Amino acid sequence: MKSFEEMELSREMVEAIKEKGFKNPTPIQEKAIPVLMNTDYDLVGQAKTGTGKTAAFGIPLLEKITPGSGVIHALILTPTRELALQVAGEIKSLTGKRKFRVIAVYGGQSIGRQIGEIKKGADIVVGTPGRIIDLLNRGKLDFSRISWLVLDEADEMLNMGFIDDVEEILKSTSENKRVLLFSATMPPRILGLARRYMGKYKFINISDGNSPSDLTAQYFYRVYSSEKPELLRRIIEKEEEFYALIFCNTKVEVDGLNRVLTDMGYSSEAIHGDFSQYQRERVMYKFRQKKVNILIATDVAARGIDIPDITHVVNYNVPYNPEVYIHRIGRTGRAGKGGVSITLVSPEEEAHFNFIRRVVKSDIVELDAPTVEEIQKVKKEKFEKELQQELENFEGSKYLDWATELLMIYDQEKIVAVLLEKLLGGSDKDYAPLKKVIIEKGKEVRMFAAIGRESGINSQELVEMIQKKVKIGPDEIKNIRIFDRFSFFSVPSYYADPIIKAFKKRGRSIFDRARGRR
Repeated sequence: MKSFEEMELSREMVEAIKEKGFKNPTPIQEKAIPVLMNTDYDLVGQAKTGTGKTAAFGIPLLEKITPGSGVIHALILTPTRELALQVAGEIKSLTGKRKFRVIAVYGGQSIGRQIGEIKKGADIVVGTPGRIIDLLNRGKLDFSRISWLVLDEADEMLNMGFIDDVEEILKSTSENKRVLLFSATMPPRILGLARRYMGKYKFINISDGNSPSDLTAQYFYRVYSSEKPELLRRIIEKEEEFYALIFCNTKVEVDGLNRVLTDMGYSSEAIHGDFSQYQRERVMYKFRQKKVNILIATDVAARGIDIPDITHVVNYNVPYNPEVYIHRIGRTGRAGKGGVSITLVSPEEEAHFNFIRRVVKSDIVELDAPTVEEIQKVKKEKFEKELQQELENFEGSKYLDWATELLMIYDQEKIVAVLLEKLLGGSDKDYAPLKKVIIEKGKEVRMFAAIGRESGINSQELVEMIQKKVKIGPDEIKNIRIFDRFSFFSVPSYYADPIIKAFKKRGRSIFDRARGRR
């Protein structure tokens, strides 16, 4: 592996890299930077989020362009505003002492303010397709002289319906440019985009290397839904370090869990689709600065969040599908660092979770709930370390004389014991008991339906459709998830075969057990 020093980078860049704490290049950086520095090839890079892609294209880009020339040299397109802000921040952090102007433009913020920033001059523009199109239509952006175009997370842009906007933007750019496309997967339309808009290009695939899931230890706990807050509390207190992103499936659950954790005395914040852009940025700033160490989010709100130091991802609810599970756990174990993912599985979520385990083919290890004794042991060890550090740095205190008086009056061991009880708490009575979850095998089955929104069906209509042919109560059809072309739901196991048989036509049924389906 080449070091950054061996890549013939400028002294300013090497210093900026060192200041960021980067030691060795990640695989995508090791392969992409020499191509972009030493050839004129375009580049297609297949690499998952969290593998260091931004620096892989950002370092050569900054090395090759001259700041302050009065024209936009580079356009970087991202699928979400969070990713646009993250990429812009990463690029800025690599500029060192050089005077590059890097501007992020995205929806949800005043377009007037962004136009004002553009008028001041920009060397690099990072933006979402919708806002870029808007600014182009207003005549506020000119890409006719750009020398670099980067499409970051191209498959996400395709999934979110932005690919037509991307093609429209591409038509407005200079013909004399290098095009870099980065994507975790390579669906046919993404490859078609590369063929249409690129010249000769190199293809780099590191998807077989360390992915976020490879670097993440995956665990799960069985727990009754009503006891999830208590179990989460024990998990937090047992960990020596807990800087975590916690996922809930709905906005209501996000708000509710945030209230519970705040009431327990933890430093947490919530974020979901009802938040204004100002609220989102305020919360994200506090989390990035570690002013809060727990962020609770929905999947939609968490798009584009990339914070390398996250130690834990917690699935408070089992995610909707295997893809969401993989995307969630990829939020930790980033940029070569290890991480931990934890999923809390209630009995009603068991069948669906087993389906996810079969699809992702990962080793997800079951753990028993942390005991009070285990938690107390960790608390004692942490306290002793902190106490030792405080004593080593002790230079006096306004309480020293009072402490001396107290030690002369009262029993010393009892004073320490009372203070420890006040500081650490955690006697047996402080922890609610957790019931052991006993899973009845075959109790619930996850079902697949080959119909979805595109068939004009919703949750209620799916239930009514099943009830017309099978005698089943509406409350026995649970955890319904409707997607564009298919759906999932759970039923007691003894209903599975009757449902499949009732809808069988010409030897096939639109319903099946979800086992093994991707």
